[in-house]
This record gives sequence, structure tokens and C-alpha cells, in this order.
Amino acid sequence: MADNRPKPGWGTWLVIAVLTGLLGVAIVELYVGLSPGEDDVGPGMSAAGYVAMAFGIVATLAVGIGLMALVFYSNRRGRD
Repeated sequence: MADNRPKPGWGTWLVIAVLTGLLGVAIVELYVGLSPGEDDVGPGMSAAGYVAMAFGIVATLAVGIGLMALVFYSNRRGRD
């Protein structure tokens, strides 16, 4: 059976290169941001800060999961 899919063009490779570059920048920023600097003498994050961060993560995940569930539900019902 022949594969009739077109080969990826230069635009596809450009998008992959840009996304890979952005991933690399994010990893470098993560490393630099989490490593202590010479003037990093401030207090660490408090327990309330960790609670707020956890709440923000959970709320963001709930919104994302809820919206994706609505997209799939709407698509299955033919309302798109």
C-alpha cells in the first residue's frame, strides 16, 4: 500500500526549529532561574507562597481540562 502523504516542506522544518529553539531557551531560563546567584540572600518562599502556587497550578489544570472536555463533548455532539 502506497503512502500518499506529502513530504514535510521547509515550513514544517522551520516550525520545528523555532519550537526546538524556544524549548532550549525555556530550559536555559529554568536552569538560570533556579540556580542561586551571588546576591541571592533573601528569604525563601513561605508556606503561604507554596499553597498559593499549588492552588494556581490546580486551578489552571482544572480550567484546561474542563475546556478540553467541552471541546470533545461539543465535537461528539456535532455542535462545531
